[in-house]
Amino acid sequence: MPTHEGSCHCGRIAFTLEGDVTEAMDCNCSLCRRRGGLLAFFPREALSLKTPEADMGTYTFNSHRLQHHFCPNCGVAPFSEGKHPKTSAMMAAVNVRCLPDVDLSTLSVKPFDGASM
Repeated sequence: MPTHEGSCHCGRIAFTLEGDVTEAMDCNCSLCRRRGGLLAFFPREALSLKTPEADMGTYTFNSHRLQHHFCPNCGVAPFSEGKHPKTSAMMAAVNVRCLPDVDLSTLSVKPFDGASM
């Protein structure tokens, strides 16, 4: 299984992700539309933080089911966490734009209508 190194822009939030990155979701909710991320979902245990959790800022909105993590220093949001709505398994929504080794042009990008939820 491939391993990817990811981080925010300044590196204050760094992580390792285990898994194939072949598709991403382009959500149109009010937050995703503004931050411009492309999300790929993985089991939470596939993501290992390399930096202290205390270095992250966290934002929630609407139903507060997802914890959107961002770097208080550079402002980049590399991933979010929450429970899968059907299984309650912990998931990580990784912003694939924060994985420098992933060629975005090779991904299957699927739109998601988060604005209507």
